[in-house]
Amino acid sequence: MIAWSLTLSGERAREVELPEDIFGLTPRTDIMHRVVLWQRAKAQQGTHKAKTRSETSYSRRKVVRQKGTGSSRRGDRNAPILRGGGVYKGPVPRSHAHHLPKRIRKLGLMHALSAKAAASKLAILDAAEMTSGRTSELAPLVSALGWRKTLVIDGAEIDAGFSRAAANIPDFDILPSPGANVYDILRHDRLVITVAGLAALQERLS
Repeated sequence: MIAWSLTLSGERAREVELPEDIFGLTPRTDIMHRVVLWQRAKAQQGTHKAKTRSETSYSRRKVVRQKGTGSSRRGDRNAPILRGGGVYKGPVPRSHAHHLPKRIRKLGLMHALSAKAAASKLAILDAAEMTSGRTSELAPLVSALGWRKTLVIDGAEIDAGFSRAAANIPDFDILPSPGANVYDILRHDRLVITVAGLAALQERLS
C-alpha cells in the first residue's frame, strides 16, 4: 500500500509504503473492544470506599432494651439498616486491571490502524517540527488541512517546538510512538502519523 507524505503546508513530500499486515487488515471491532476495555479498566483509580459497620462513628451502646418495647430488637446505630450506619459489603479500594494477552493488545493496535486507513482517516506527515513553537503559526496550517479532532503519532521523541505550538489547539493531541494506543486512536476522528512514527510503529509491530 503506497501513500504520499505531506508537509505542514499541504504539499506532497515523498512516497511511503504502508505495510499490508498493519494497515491492510479487515478491522475487527471485537478485538478493538477488548483492548479498549482493558485500557479503561487499567486506568481506573479504584479509590472508591464506603465505611463498614466497624468504621462509622456512632456509639456502640444498644439503642433500646432487648424486651418490653413492642418493637424490633435493635443493636447500636452503626447497623447497615439504619440511616447513617455502615454499608454492608460496600466498595473498597482495589485495582480494576485485568489480564489481556500481549498478542491481543498488539493485534488490537494493528486493527485500529487498519480501521483508520480503511475509512480514509489516515494521513502521513513528513515531519512534525517547528522552530518558533507559536500556536498562531500552526493553527492556520492545521485548519487548512482539515485536521479536526486529530491525533498525531510521532517517533520516539516529540519535537519541543511542535508540541508547544499544538498545546493550545483544541482536540489536537500528540503522542510518541511508544505511547500509541487503541483508545486514543479510536476516539480521535483523524490519525496523522509522521514518517519517523511510521518507522517506529513498523518496528514495534513487526
